[in-house]
Amino acid sequence: AILESYVTCGENWCEDVGIYEFTLGTTGDKVRARYSFVYTLDEDGEWKILHHHSSKMPEAPAPGTHRLTEDQVRSLFETWNNALISLDPDQVAKLYSKNAVLLPTVSDRPRYTYEGIRDYFVNFLYKYPVGEIMESHVTCGEDWCKDVGIYQFQMALTNETIMARYSFVYVWEDGAWKISHHHSSVMPEEVLEAANRLKEMEQQQQLSSGVASTNHTQVAP
Repeated sequence: AILESYVTCGENWCEDVGIYEFTLGTTGDKVRARYSFVYTLDEDGEWKILHHHSSKMPEAPAPGTHRLTEDQVRSLFETWNNALISLDPDQVAKLYSKNAVLLPTVSDRPRYTYEGIRDYFVNFLYKYPVGEIMESHVTCGEDWCKDVGIYQFQMALTNETIMARYSFVYVWEDGAWKISHHHSSVMPEEVLEAANRLKEMEQQQQLSSGVASTNHTQVAP
């Protein structure tokens, strides 16, 4: 049963984060755990689980495990952002885990490999992005943590400001914190604004075409 749930919705994706509880049939014991689900709408119009994380509630840290404070989790974003500023796609890609999933902001193709993640950032870094977190919600566990919220990027090349929703899931891997899951999507307001601008451009083009057609029409006396 779900005891606590926090939902974020986007275009063709959604996320549910919270706490659930299981009752074991053989013993009747109750096990409470933190969870996160990321769902996506596939080509057949069916909702599928893209990412699912579940971890037992941390009554006490187990020996040999690693756990960060909320401020330490947020500092992981600064490490990632500094890699962006370096303009080196390898520096960015090395921050992702071996089995990482990247659902990027300005590409409709998920990236599952080092090469795919690096390829995305080759193009993204061309715009000289600098990121800043505007709103952050952190969950901490043993050998994992999550940061979900809103960030924005200043694109020095185009002088654009892009605001997006984000989620980072970090895991402890090979002696370092790595990004296991990273989802980023443009805010719906910006998508709507872009669609309205496109519609206005199309209307202006149609109007201009109509005026040009009228000017070229000759009427017999």
